[in-house]
This record gives sequence, C-alpha cells and structure tokens, in this order.
Amino acid sequence: MKVKEFPISIYNTLRLSWISGKRLKKQAVESLPVIVSMTTIPSRLHKVHIVVRSVLDGTKQPQKIILWLEETLKTNIPKSLRVLEGDVFEIRYCPGTYSHRKLIHSLTLYPDHPIVTCDDDFIYRKNWLEALYGQHLVFPNRVIANHVRTITYDETGQLLPYKQWVYHPETDQESPLVMAIGGKGVLYPSNAMHTDVFNEALFLELTPKADDLWFKAMTLRKNVYPMLSKDPVKEPIPIMGTQAISLKKENVDKDKNVRQWRAVQEYFDLPKS
Repeated sequence: MKVKEFPISIYNTLRLSWISGKRLKKQAVESLPVIVSMTTIPSRLHKVHIVVRSVLDGTKQPQKIILWLEETLKTNIPKSLRVLEGDVFEIRYCPGTYSHRKLIHSLTLYPDHPIVTCDDDFIYRKNWLEALYGQHLVFPNRVIANHVRTITYDETGQLLPYKQWVYHPETDQESPLVMAIGGKGVLYPSNAMHTDVFNEALFLELTPKADDLWFKAMTLRKNVYPMLSKDPVKEPIPIMGTQAISLKKENVDKDKNVRQWRAVQEYFDLPKS
C-alpha cells in the first residue's frame, strides 16, 4: 500500500464503519440479479466487514453477497460481520483453505446467475457493481473485468515472466490469452466455465495458489474470453493492515504464476496464441 493511499483509506474505512448495519441492510437501492462472491483469510477476518460494507453501500446492491469461510472459523466470527448478515449478506462455510473457494461454491449454488468476485482487502467504489453489470448487459457472453493481463510467450513459445504479461487494448480485445485479474472485480456470466472448475484435486495440483489462472483455463476451455470493461470506475481503495499476507508476494514476486500457468496449459493443451 502506498503512503499517498493512507488518508483516503482511513477516511473511507471510518465513513463505512459509522454506517449502522441496520441502515446498510435496509438501503432503498435497486437490486441487481447478480451474486457477489468472496472469501478471506483469518488474518483479515476483523477487517473484511469493510469490504462488505462498501458493496452494500453501492449505487446498486447485488441479490446476494456470500462470504465463504473455512469451517474452523465458525466460532470466531466478529460482531462487525454478524451485524451485516441479513437478506443480502450471508456467511457460508466450506472445507479447505484455498482461494478458489471465493467462486467455485457459488457457481454450484447459483448456476444460472452472473457471479461477481471481489477481493477481501479493498474498498469498492459506489458505482463498481452497477458498472460491471451494465457491461454484462452489453456483452452477456463475456467475462467482464476491471483489470486484465495477456498471457505472453516469446518467439520460441516460452512463457515470459508474469510482469511482462501486458495487455494491449488495440490488439488484445478478442485474444484468448487475455486473463481477468480478480482484485478490482470480475463478472462471470452463467455457464462460462468447464465443469472441471470444481475438480479440487486437479486445481490444487496445477494452480494451488492462483485461482485467477484456474478460472482463466476453465473459461478458455468453454471458448469464453475475458474483456476489459469499457465502463471503467475509479481504482478500489486498499484497506490498511491487510497487506502483510498476500498471494501476490508469492505468485508475482517469485514468478510462481508462470510455473502454474505452464502446468495448466500443458495439462489441458491450451492454445498459446
């Protein structure tokens, strides 16, 4: 988190914290027929309510917000989350500690709904969900993301380092190698993924720390391509105190994304162009 982001993070955290749970649950805003699905880790459990509050405080609310937690946390849910539970927000439990749970269980519960994933360390802008859903109405068969990269190979067919997976809007808008990055929000239309998406043994073998890569592979196998939203919103705001533990430090800084994509690409013989 950058120093310049501290003031806006503190301000919005306090602003959202001061809104009563009762008021957030009864806001008279239009509901969209989408499911917002997310997960968190124990170290962020006492801060994730800020994320939920930011989604509830949007210009439009989703039909549901589901927070998937590991079963061992059932007796440790903070009051800050409990007060938000209601018709829209609910907490569900599942086995396993992998990040893929932020989506796969919601796909089972709501197979006919668009599902929007978000991260557990950001405050989302008020129009964030409305903008994603608006793009879904225009492009109903595409994965819509606020941040994308392009999986990139060199001239010999070898994967380049992850930091060189750069999206080029003038050439990549229809590329099968564009992948959605989850942090800023991704909308997955219904029936967008191959049924192997639920294969826990396989995704733990091939992409144990990279749910974005697994979801990319599963949509690619259905010939469903992600696209960068044409209705951009302001960047989500990092929440202070949530960055000590992060998959980014493993996957990006140590280039484990490359190893995991190579594994899934070779296993399923996915295209390189």
